[in-house]
Amino acid sequence: MRWIRRGLLCLATLPLIYLLAALAGALIPANLGWSPPTRGVQLYILSNGVHTAIVMPVRAAGIDWGQLIHPSHLQRPDLAGDHLAVAWGQREFYLTTPEWSDLRAGVALRALAGRGGTLMHVYHLRAPRPAPDQRPLLVTEDQYRRIAGFILTSFRLTEGALVPLPGYEDTDSFYEARGRYSLFRTSNEWTGTTLRHAGVRVGIWTPFAQSLMWRFPVKA
Repeated sequence: MRWIRRGLLCLATLPLIYLLAALAGALIPANLGWSPPTRGVQLYILSNGVHTAIVMPVRAAGIDWGQLIHPSHLQRPDLAGDHLAVAWGQREFYLTTPEWSDLRAGVALRALAGRGGTLMHVYHLRAPRPAPDQRPLLVTEDQYRRIAGFILTSFRLTEGALVPLPGYEDTDSFYEARGRYSLFRTSNEWTGTTLRHAGVRVGIWTPFAQSLMWRFPVKA
């Protein structure tokens, strides 16, 4: 019984250890010497409170996402925007959970355990503006090209093209992705990894949306 109690105690402390590690990961900065440029490409970090996405122009710094992500991929091509919000996540979770009320425990547990594939989720936006849930991030053209290059490697291409899957609404689509989702590599950590790859200062580990959003305040 003593060993059982100790085992249960250890299990009970695991969530606390995870939360403390996430806090430390968010507070300890990577790319400490980074500072926002005075001019460059305007991006945004978008959050629904749980997941984050990187909002970027369809065309900027010599990169044209329109050649890969076509308006025809949407249920309403006429609603294609001048910006794209791009996120990465676990396949089953994305496809079966359009609303948080649809979340099932089995789906969440399989995602955290690293089971199942991954998808890219792309929303089309028009003229985004700074907001509490959409934080501005200005980067140089070179930094943006590194961000775009990393995002591109996250898509799984079929004969050089993307094969869209229906999204939740008229303005979004899913695409097959590379990589494995897990408790330690979440959708928000993918966002953090993308920004760290470009030299942007964020935490060394960002499993939660809040781990990222506080780094990019909305200026008054």
